[in-house]
Amino acid sequence: MREIVVISGKGGTGKTSLSASFSYLENDNALACDCDVDAANMHLLLDANFKEQEDFYSGEVALINENLCKNCGKCETVCRFDAINLINGQYKIDPISCEGCHYCSHIYKANAIDMITQKAGDIFTSDIKNSAKMVHAKLGFGAENSGKLVAKVKQNAKIMALKNNKKYVITDGSPGIGCPVISSLSGANLVVLVTESTVSGLHDLQRVQKLVKTFSLKAVCIINKYDLNENMSQQIENFLKKEDIKLVGKLPYDETFTKALAKAQTIIEYDENSKLSNLIKDSWIKIKEEVDIK
Repeated sequence: MREIVVISGKGGTGKTSLSASFSYLENDNALACDCDVDAANMHLLLDANFKEQEDFYSGEVALINENLCKNCGKCETVCRFDAINLINGQYKIDPISCEGCHYCSHIYKANAIDMITQKAGDIFTSDIKNSAKMVHAKLGFGAENSGKLVAKVKQNAKIMALKNNKKYVITDGSPGIGCPVISSLSGANLVVLVTESTVSGLHDLQRVQKLVKTFSLKAVCIINKYDLNENMSQQIENFLKKEDIKLVGKLPYDETFTKALAKAQTIIEYDENSKLSNLIKDSWIKIKEEVDIK
């Protein structure tokens, strides 16, 4: 089993559309995995049915026991996150603002404040198009520890892929270089960098490549909308050559991206024989060749 992680240094590059298209192309031979838990949307393109759900618990939040609380205000005084406020004569903790630091529970000796493990999100296993399966998740509103949720999603996906003899796990990572991206890169066999021909596209590609390089991971790249600024595309290609990153695809600007999104379809499914679809198919063949190199 080989894991391919698709990431981008910024949002809006077409990363999820490509990840979904690769999953659609590979059919039941691959398992799809959405690690963009903060803004998950790959399930929309793959018609996930949310067949199984698992609660994800991580981190703690303070909770005042009103029967033991004497309203002395000590907890409000020490809280540095403005999470504790006097409301209608009773101190209450805002779970969204609480950072789970435990300080308030230690400063008051009457055991009036408990630290409660909080539900931070949901993990789903779904049937998707082409008789395949997908593991994905949704981080709860205001919840933290997205990196831990990504790690759990990846763990579930790999276990399922090995159990069902899948050849590939195709993972859609988060944009940027934060904790969820770092977590999604763990254990990857190949990283697909998706960028676009803009100044910010190049700068963010350089940032995310620096992260990938830190983990000594093999990477390839796809330039989307390369024809909008061919001078910038050339600068990106020069950077890729310098970093010894193979360019596996150059996709032109094409409204098929947005038309397919509007229909909740992958690009391949929307128009299988279009120029864009054929270019994506060629990119996927090259990606598989790279990841299968021992």
